[in-house]
Amino acid sequence: MIPAMNDRERILTILKGEQPDRVPWLGDLTYWAGALEARGKLPRGFQGTREWYDWHRGLGVGFYLQGYEPYRTLYDDPIQMKSENHGNIFRKTIHTPAGDLTEESTCLPESFTSAPTRRLVRNRRDLVALRYLVTHTRYEPDYAEAQRRADLVKDLGVILCYTPKSPFMQLVALLAGIESVVELVSDVTEEFEETLEVMEAKSDEAAAIAVNSSAECLMIPENLSSEVVGPNFFEKYMRRYQEKWVRRIREAGKFSFIHIDGTLRGLLRQEASVGFTVLEALTPAPVGDIAMSDMRPLAGPGPILWGGIPGSYFTPLVSDAEFDRHVIEMLAVMRQEPRYVLGVADQVPPDGLKRRVRRVAVLADQYGRY
Repeated sequence: MIPAMNDRERILTILKGEQPDRVPWLGDLTYWAGALEARGKLPRGFQGTREWYDWHRGLGVGFYLQGYEPYRTLYDDPIQMKSENHGNIFRKTIHTPAGDLTEESTCLPESFTSAPTRRLVRNRRDLVALRYLVTHTRYEPDYAEAQRRADLVKDLGVILCYTPKSPFMQLVALLAGIESVVELVSDVTEEFEETLEVMEAKSDEAAAIAVNSSAECLMIPENLSSEVVGPNFFEKYMRRYQEKWVRRIREAGKFSFIHIDGTLRGLLRQEASVGFTVLEALTPAPVGDIAMSDMRPLAGPGPILWGGIPGSYFTPLVSDAEFDRHVIEMLAVMRQEPRYVLGVADQVPPDGLKRRVRRVAVLADQYGRY
Protein backbone atom coordinates (compact mmCIF):
# COMPACT_ATOMS: atom_id res chain seq x y z
CA MET A 1 0.00 0.00 0.00
CA ILE A 2 1.28 3.46 -0.90
CA PRO A 3 1.69 5.66 2.22
CA ALA A 4 -0.56 8.71 2.59
CA MET A 5 0.71 11.70 0.62
CA ASN A 6 0.17 15.45 0.76
CA ASP A 7 -1.20 17.44 -2.16
CA ARG A 8 2.22 18.39 -3.49
CA GLU A 9 3.44 14.81 -3.42
CA ARG A 10 0.31 13.59 -5.19
CA ILE A 11 0.48 16.06 -8.05
CA LEU A 12 4.23 15.68 -8.61
CA THR A 13 3.82 11.90 -8.64
CA ILE A 14 1.10 12.16 -11.31
CA LEU A 15 3.13 14.64 -13.37
CA LYS A 16 6.08 12.24 -13.36
CA GLY A 17 3.88 9.42 -14.69
CA GLU A 18 3.71 7.49 -11.42
CA GLN A 19 0.87 6.48 -9.09
CA PRO A 20 0.11 8.36 -5.85
CA ASP A 21 -2.00 7.12 -2.95
CA ARG A 22 -5.23 8.48 -4.44
CA VAL A 23 -6.60 10.77 -7.14
CA PRO A 24 -5.29 14.31 -6.45
CA TRP A 25 -7.83 17.06 -5.79
CA LEU A 26 -6.81 20.65 -6.60
CA GLY A 27 -9.17 23.56 -7.19
CA ASP A 28 -9.29 27.20 -8.25
CA LEU A 29 -10.91 29.21 -5.44
CA THR A 30 -9.96 32.73 -6.61
CA TYR A 31 -13.34 33.78 -8.03
CA TRP A 32 -15.19 32.53 -4.96
CA ALA A 33 -12.74 34.16 -2.57
CA GLY A 34 -12.90 37.45 -4.47
CA ALA A 35 -16.67 37.52 -4.03
CA LEU A 36 -16.32 36.73 -0.33
CA GLU A 37 -13.87 39.63 -0.01
CA ALA A 38 -16.32 41.97 -1.76
CA ARG A 39 -19.10 40.86 0.61
CA GLY A 40 -16.91 41.44 3.66
CA LYS A 41 -16.79 37.76 4.57
CA LEU A 42 -13.05 37.65 3.99
CA PRO A 43 -10.65 40.55 4.60
CA ARG A 44 -9.65 42.71 1.64
CA GLY A 45 -6.44 41.50 0.04
CA PHE A 46 -6.91 38.05 1.54
CA GLN A 47 -5.46 36.29 -1.50
CA GLY A 48 -2.15 38.06 -0.97
CA THR A 49 -1.70 36.78 2.58
CA ARG A 50 -0.30 33.64 4.19
CA GLU A 51 -3.80 32.88 5.45
CA TRP A 52 -4.95 32.34 1.84
CA TYR A 53 -2.86 29.16 1.68
CA ASP A 54 -3.95 28.01 5.13
CA TRP A 55 -7.57 28.50 3.99
CA HIS A 56 -6.96 25.96 1.21
CA ARG A 57 -5.45 23.55 3.73
CA GLY A 58 -8.46 23.91 6.00
CA LEU A 59 -10.79 23.17 3.09
CA GLY A 60 -8.71 20.21 1.92
CA VAL A 61 -8.04 21.77 -1.51
CA GLY A 62 -4.67 21.54 -3.27
CA PHE A 63 -3.25 24.74 -4.77
CA TYR A 64 -1.91 25.34 -8.26
CA LEU A 65 -3.67 27.97 -10.41
CA GLN A 66 -2.09 31.23 -9.34
CA GLY A 67 -2.97 33.38 -12.38
CA TYR A 68 0.51 34.84 -12.34
CA GLU A 69 2.64 36.14 -15.21
CA PRO A 70 6.27 36.36 -14.01
CA TYR A 71 7.08 39.43 -16.07
CA ARG A 72 6.27 43.14 -16.15
CA THR A 73 4.78 44.73 -19.27
CA LEU A 74 6.27 48.10 -20.19
CA TYR A 75 5.49 50.52 -23.02
CA ASP A 76 7.68 53.02 -24.87
CA ASP A 77 7.09 56.74 -24.23
CA PRO A 78 4.86 57.56 -27.24
CA ILE A 79 2.18 55.24 -25.84
CA GLN A 80 -0.21 56.69 -23.27
CA MET A 81 -2.90 54.88 -21.28
CA LYS A 82 -6.05 56.50 -19.97
CA SER A 83 -8.63 54.80 -17.75
CA GLU A 84 -11.96 56.17 -16.55
CA ASN A 85 -15.13 54.94 -14.84
CA HIS A 86 -18.68 56.05 -15.58
CA GLY A 87 -20.94 54.25 -13.14
CA ASN A 88 -20.65 50.57 -13.96
CA ILE A 89 -18.84 51.30 -17.23
CA PHE A 90 -15.03 51.08 -17.32
CA ARG A 91 -13.26 52.58 -20.32
CA LYS A 92 -9.60 52.25 -21.28
CA THR A 93 -8.04 54.20 -24.14
CA ILE A 94 -4.56 53.56 -25.51
CA HIS A 95 -3.11 56.48 -27.44
CA THR A 96 -0.49 55.57 -30.05
CA PRO A 97 1.02 57.58 -32.96
CA ALA A 98 -0.67 55.03 -35.26
CA GLY A 99 -4.15 55.61 -33.81
CA ASP A 100 -6.14 55.14 -30.62
CA LEU A 101 -7.55 51.89 -29.26
CA THR A 102 -10.54 51.96 -26.90
CA GLU A 103 -12.26 49.23 -24.96
CA GLU A 104 -15.21 49.31 -22.57
CA SER A 105 -16.49 46.80 -20.05
CA THR A 106 -19.60 46.76 -17.89
CA CYS A 107 -19.39 45.74 -14.25
CA LEU A 108 -21.94 43.09 -13.25
CA PRO A 109 -22.16 43.42 -9.47
CA GLU A 110 -24.52 40.47 -9.04
CA SER A 111 -21.89 38.09 -10.40
CA PHE A 112 -18.78 39.97 -9.20
CA THR A 113 -17.37 40.22 -12.67
CA SER A 114 -17.47 42.36 -15.80
CA ALA A 115 -18.20 41.80 -19.48
CA PRO A 116 -16.70 43.54 -22.53
CA THR A 117 -19.09 45.80 -24.43
CA ARG A 118 -16.50 47.28 -26.80
CA ARG A 119 -13.26 45.60 -27.84
CA LEU A 120 -9.91 47.24 -28.50
CA VAL A 121 -9.68 45.82 -32.02
CA ARG A 122 -12.68 46.03 -34.37
CA ASN A 123 -11.38 46.86 -37.85
CA ARG A 124 -8.34 47.22 -40.09
CA ARG A 125 -7.40 50.63 -38.64
CA ASP A 126 -7.23 49.07 -35.21
CA LEU A 127 -4.85 46.40 -36.50
CA VAL A 128 -2.45 49.17 -37.53
CA ALA A 129 -2.55 50.69 -34.05
CA LEU A 130 -2.27 47.28 -32.42
CA ARG A 131 0.89 46.46 -34.36
CA TYR A 132 2.42 49.75 -33.23
CA LEU A 133 1.42 49.03 -29.61
CA VAL A 134 2.86 45.52 -29.69
CA THR A 135 6.09 46.61 -31.38
CA HIS A 136 6.64 49.22 -28.65
CA THR A 137 5.94 46.82 -25.77
CA ARG A 138 8.75 45.44 -23.61
CA TYR A 139 8.90 42.73 -20.94
CA GLU A 140 11.09 42.43 -17.86
CA PRO A 141 11.38 39.47 -15.47
CA ASP A 142 9.32 39.74 -12.29
CA TYR A 143 10.21 36.60 -10.37
CA ALA A 144 9.83 37.71 -6.75
CA GLU A 145 6.20 36.62 -6.44
CA ALA A 146 6.98 33.11 -7.68
CA GLN A 147 9.57 32.73 -4.94
CA ARG A 148 7.26 34.19 -2.30
CA ARG A 149 4.54 31.73 -3.24
CA ALA A 150 6.95 28.80 -3.22
CA ASP A 151 7.71 29.57 0.43
CA LEU A 152 3.97 29.53 1.20
CA VAL A 153 2.64 26.71 -1.00
CA LYS A 154 5.05 24.00 0.22
CA ASP A 155 3.02 20.81 0.85
CA LEU A 156 -0.13 22.30 -0.70
CA GLY A 157 0.68 21.98 -4.41
CA VAL A 158 2.92 23.37 -7.14
CA ILE A 159 4.05 26.73 -8.48
CA LEU A 160 2.47 27.44 -11.86
CA CYS A 161 3.09 30.55 -13.97
CA TYR A 162 1.46 31.78 -17.18
CA THR A 163 2.99 32.36 -20.57
CA PRO A 164 0.97 34.61 -22.89
CA LYS A 165 -1.95 33.11 -24.75
CA SER A 166 -1.24 32.27 -28.36
CA PRO A 167 -1.56 35.46 -30.46
CA PHE A 168 -4.72 34.15 -32.10
CA MET A 169 -6.37 33.55 -28.71
CA GLN A 170 -5.20 36.94 -27.46
CA LEU A 171 -7.32 38.39 -30.24
CA VAL A 172 -10.27 36.04 -29.76
CA ALA A 173 -10.45 36.12 -25.95
CA LEU A 174 -9.08 39.55 -25.05
CA LEU A 175 -8.59 42.08 -27.81
CA ALA A 176 -11.15 41.62 -30.58
CA GLY A 177 -13.68 38.85 -29.93
CA ILE A 178 -14.53 36.05 -32.32
CA GLU A 179 -16.91 38.07 -34.54
CA SER A 180 -14.30 40.70 -35.37
CA VAL A 181 -11.63 38.03 -35.78
CA VAL A 182 -13.73 36.18 -38.36
CA GLU A 183 -14.40 39.41 -40.25
CA LEU A 184 -10.70 40.39 -40.24
CA VAL A 185 -9.60 36.93 -41.36
CA SER A 186 -12.07 37.14 -44.23
CA ASP A 187 -11.63 40.77 -45.26
CA VAL A 188 -7.93 41.57 -44.65
CA THR A 189 -6.28 38.17 -44.39
CA GLU A 190 -2.71 39.27 -45.13
CA GLU A 191 -2.82 42.14 -42.68
CA PHE A 192 -4.42 39.94 -40.02
CA GLU A 193 -1.66 37.36 -40.42
CA GLU A 194 1.00 40.08 -40.39
CA THR A 195 -0.44 41.23 -37.06
CA LEU A 196 -0.21 37.69 -35.68
CA GLU A 197 3.46 37.55 -36.69
CA VAL A 198 4.22 40.81 -34.87
CA MET A 199 2.33 39.59 -31.80
CA GLU A 200 4.10 36.23 -31.81
CA ALA A 201 7.56 37.82 -31.81
CA LYS A 202 6.68 39.76 -28.66
CA SER A 203 4.80 36.88 -27.05
CA ASP A 204 7.91 34.77 -27.48
CA GLU A 205 9.90 37.30 -25.45
CA ALA A 206 7.42 37.11 -22.58
CA ALA A 207 7.09 33.32 -22.77
CA ALA A 208 10.88 32.91 -22.57
CA ILE A 209 10.92 34.97 -19.38
CA ALA A 210 8.14 32.81 -17.93
CA VAL A 211 9.92 29.55 -18.77
CA ASN A 212 13.10 30.85 -17.12
CA SER A 213 11.26 31.53 -13.86
CA SER A 214 11.37 29.20 -10.86
CA ALA A 215 7.91 27.83 -11.69
CA GLU A 216 7.66 24.05 -12.00
CA CYS A 217 4.64 24.28 -14.29
CA LEU A 218 3.90 26.64 -17.18
CA MET A 219 0.43 27.22 -18.56
CA ILE A 220 -0.70 28.65 -21.87
CA PRO A 221 -4.01 30.07 -20.57
CA GLU A 222 -5.93 29.79 -23.84
CA ASN A 223 -9.46 29.73 -22.32
CA LEU A 224 -10.39 27.63 -25.30
CA SER A 225 -13.87 26.49 -26.28
CA SER A 226 -14.41 24.49 -29.45
CA GLU A 227 -17.72 26.08 -30.44
CA VAL A 228 -15.75 29.35 -30.78
CA VAL A 229 -12.46 28.07 -32.22
CA GLY A 230 -12.77 24.96 -34.35
CA PRO A 231 -10.16 22.69 -35.95
CA ASN A 232 -9.59 24.95 -38.96
CA PHE A 233 -8.56 28.01 -36.94
CA PHE A 234 -6.61 25.80 -34.55
CA GLU A 235 -4.52 24.14 -37.25
CA LYS A 236 -3.90 27.36 -39.17
CA TYR A 237 -3.22 29.82 -36.37
CA MET A 238 -2.58 28.04 -33.06
CA ARG A 239 -0.91 24.63 -33.31
CA ARG A 240 2.56 25.83 -34.33
CA TYR A 241 2.78 28.36 -31.48
CA GLN A 242 1.63 25.83 -28.90
CA GLU A 243 3.97 23.11 -30.12
CA LYS A 244 6.91 25.52 -30.01
CA TRP A 245 6.34 26.43 -26.38
CA VAL A 246 5.40 22.92 -25.24
CA ARG A 247 8.76 21.80 -26.63
CA ARG A 248 10.66 24.61 -24.91
CA ILE A 249 8.90 24.00 -21.60
CA ARG A 250 9.83 20.32 -21.82
CA GLU A 251 13.44 21.17 -22.71
CA ALA A 252 13.56 23.32 -19.56
CA GLY A 253 12.58 20.26 -17.50
CA LYS A 254 9.14 21.62 -16.63
CA PHE A 255 5.52 20.61 -17.13
CA SER A 256 3.21 22.22 -19.71
CA PHE A 257 -0.48 22.98 -19.18
CA ILE A 258 -3.24 24.33 -21.38
CA HIS A 259 -6.43 25.84 -19.97
CA ILE A 260 -9.47 24.55 -21.90
CA ASP A 261 -12.60 25.62 -20.07
CA GLY A 262 -15.33 25.29 -22.70
CA THR A 263 -16.77 22.66 -25.00
CA LEU A 264 -14.33 19.92 -25.94
CA ARG A 265 -15.62 17.65 -28.67
CA GLY A 266 -14.35 19.79 -31.55
CA LEU A 267 -10.78 20.24 -30.26
CA LEU A 268 -9.87 17.71 -27.56
CA ARG A 269 -8.19 15.30 -29.98
CA GLN A 270 -6.24 18.12 -31.63
CA GLU A 271 -5.05 19.69 -28.38
CA ALA A 272 -4.07 16.30 -27.00
CA SER A 273 -1.79 15.80 -30.01
CA VAL A 274 0.20 18.99 -29.28
CA GLY A 275 2.13 17.31 -26.48
CA PHE A 276 0.96 19.15 -23.35
CA THR A 277 1.61 17.41 -20.04
CA VAL A 278 -1.83 18.49 -18.79
CA LEU A 279 -5.14 19.44 -20.39
CA GLU A 280 -6.74 21.46 -17.59
CA ALA A 281 -10.21 22.72 -16.57
CA LEU A 282 -12.00 20.02 -18.54
CA THR A 283 -15.76 20.32 -18.04
CA PRO A 284 -17.67 17.04 -18.48
CA ALA A 285 -21.34 16.40 -19.10
CA PRO A 286 -23.96 17.28 -18.02
CA VAL A 287 -22.53 20.84 -18.22
CA GLY A 288 -19.95 20.12 -20.92
CA ASP A 289 -20.41 18.26 -24.18
CA ILE A 290 -18.47 15.05 -23.40
CA ALA A 291 -18.75 12.53 -20.57
CA MET A 292 -15.55 12.14 -18.56
CA SER A 293 -15.43 8.46 -19.53
CA ASP A 294 -15.37 9.45 -23.22
CA MET A 295 -12.48 11.91 -22.93
CA ARG A 296 -9.63 9.41 -22.76
CA PRO A 297 -10.46 7.71 -26.08
CA LEU A 298 -10.39 11.15 -27.75
CA ALA A 299 -7.30 12.42 -25.94
CA GLY A 300 -5.25 9.25 -26.20
CA PRO A 301 -2.88 7.93 -23.54
CA GLY A 302 -0.52 10.89 -23.35
CA PRO A 303 -1.91 13.92 -21.51
CA ILE A 304 -3.09 14.12 -17.92
CA LEU A 305 -6.78 15.07 -17.89
CA TRP A 306 -7.53 17.62 -15.16
CA GLY A 307 -11.00 18.84 -14.11
CA GLY A 308 -14.31 17.07 -13.70
CA ILE A 309 -16.49 19.14 -11.33
CA PRO A 310 -18.41 21.97 -13.04
CA GLY A 311 -18.48 25.18 -11.02
CA SER A 312 -22.28 25.14 -10.81
CA TYR A 313 -22.11 21.89 -8.84
CA PHE A 314 -20.76 23.82 -5.85
CA THR A 315 -23.92 26.00 -5.70
CA PRO A 316 -27.43 25.45 -4.28
CA LEU A 317 -28.65 24.89 -7.86
CA VAL A 318 -27.47 21.29 -7.49
CA SER A 319 -28.64 19.00 -4.68
CA ASP A 320 -26.26 17.40 -2.19
CA ALA A 321 -27.21 13.98 -3.53
CA GLU A 322 -26.44 14.96 -7.14
CA PHE A 323 -23.16 16.56 -6.08
CA ASP A 324 -22.02 13.37 -4.34
CA ARG A 325 -23.17 11.21 -7.24
CA HIS A 326 -21.27 13.29 -9.77
CA VAL A 327 -18.02 13.45 -7.78
CA ILE A 328 -18.12 9.70 -7.09
CA GLU A 329 -18.68 9.08 -10.81
CA MET A 330 -15.67 11.26 -11.68
CA LEU A 331 -13.50 9.39 -9.18
CA ALA A 332 -14.63 6.03 -10.55
CA VAL A 333 -13.25 7.06 -13.95
CA MET A 334 -10.13 8.72 -12.59
CA ARG A 335 -8.95 5.92 -10.34
CA GLN A 336 -8.71 3.55 -13.31
CA GLU A 337 -5.25 4.95 -14.12
CA PRO A 338 -3.01 7.64 -12.60
CA ARG A 339 -3.51 10.05 -15.52
CA TYR A 340 -6.25 12.23 -14.02
CA VAL A 341 -6.52 15.08 -11.51
CA LEU A 342 -9.85 16.01 -9.96
CA GLY A 343 -10.40 19.76 -10.29
CA VAL A 344 -12.99 22.50 -10.62
CA ALA A 345 -14.08 23.18 -14.18
CA ASP A 346 -13.18 25.89 -14.02
CA GLN A 347 -13.85 27.93 -10.83
CA VAL A 348 -15.97 27.75 -7.69
CA PRO A 349 -18.47 30.60 -8.32
CA PRO A 350 -19.48 33.41 -5.92
CA ASP A 351 -22.47 31.44 -4.59
CA GLY A 352 -20.38 28.35 -3.89
CA LEU A 353 -21.05 26.46 -0.67
CA LYS A 354 -18.15 25.92 1.71
CA ARG A 355 -19.47 22.52 2.77
CA ARG A 356 -19.43 21.38 -0.87
CA VAL A 357 -15.79 22.40 -1.26
CA ARG A 358 -14.88 20.53 1.93
CA ARG A 359 -16.91 17.52 0.82
CA VAL A 360 -14.67 16.82 -2.19
CA ALA A 361 -11.66 15.86 -0.08
CA VAL A 362 -13.84 13.49 1.96
CA LEU A 363 -15.13 11.80 -1.19
CA ALA A 364 -11.65 11.67 -2.74
CA ASP A 365 -10.32 9.89 0.34
CA GLN A 366 -13.21 7.45 0.30
CA TYR A 367 -13.65 6.78 -3.43
CA GLY A 368 -10.44 7.99 -5.09
CA ARG A 369 -7.95 5.28 -4.13
CA TYR A 370 -6.41 3.24 -6.93
